[in-house]
Amino acid sequence: LLSLCMVYAALALSYSLLLGTSGMLSFGHALYFGAGAYGLGLVLKLLQVPLALGIPLSLLGGLVIAAFTGSVAMRVSGIPFAMVTLAFAQAGSVLVRRNQQVTGGEEGLRLPVELVPDWLVGVVNTRNLYWVCLAALVVIYLVVLWVDRSRLGHLAQATRENELRVQVLGLRPYSAKLIVFVVAALCASLAGIAYMLLQSGTQPSSVGADLTITVLVMVVLGGVGFRWGAIVGGVLYTILDQRLKVLARSEWIDALPGWLHIPLSEPLFLLGVLFILVVMFLPGGIAGTVDAWVRRRRGERTRTQLRQLDDTTDVVDDAVEARV
Repeated sequence: LLSLCMVYAALALSYSLLLGTSGMLSFGHALYFGAGAYGLGLVLKLLQVPLALGIPLSLLGGLVIAAFTGSVAMRVSGIPFAMVTLAFAQAGSVLVRRNQQVTGGEEGLRLPVELVPDWLVGVVNTRNLYWVCLAALVVIYLVVLWVDRSRLGHLAQATRENELRVQVLGLRPYSAKLIVFVVAALCASLAGIAYMLLQSGTQPSSVGADLTITVLVMVVLGGVGFRWGAIVGGVLYTILDQRLKVLARSEWIDALPGWLHIPLSEPLFLLGVLFILVVMFLPGGIAGTVDAWVRRRRGERTRTQLRQLDDTTDVVDDAVEARV
């Protein structure tokens, strides 16, 4: 479960780069997660190459898909952009579901474990897979951190706030947004590769828009614009999703009246209620709420220090006047 939490935290972090830094609401981000997962499986299956070569090749495939879809979708912005990315995600979902011979169709694609090192295969090597997932999360975090602090990140943030002003200044917002889009997609592909290794396979659900909406909930739950918030949101959502599935099948839920049993037996209903409560009472997400509390505490401390300084100044002035 912890390894799965890190995979989804990495995916949420990559989406946070897209939504938080550039302000682009995409409904097709899962397409690149699936491209990494399916890409690794297909490269190993069709080309019979070792894992060390399969990973960069699958990332290259994710790069090509992201560059093409991003260059097309970025011709528009706002809601039209979201709809174009949704169309690409749905197209990808149809391709993997209908292509039974290549992608496995509804049954999904199994990882060719015979081409994977033994230390990454089997339940006995779960600890090694944990370190692989952690490494993917760390790499994605460092990439997102670098983008946020780079000139590219600053330009993307300025474009998010006022794209017309950026154009007037002679800069090229389209290029900045496209690069951030591709980098975020590559990070999602890396998370997909980690997922493929962890699960020893993947399913069509890893490509569709439903997963993107789930990741959006993770980011909003953790706090848009906060790197650690995306990680917290991904981990918290994954744990709740797994635990609520167990809770939905418990005996005491079955013993409830029908009007309570039906909604409470659906984990998505409970997660939806939680999401509504977070949006209503914690509009900045967990990270935004914590950040606001810290800022408020710092402000109170600063005001206290200023009052103490004023009191000290008054005492000194009184002492000087007394001596005079």
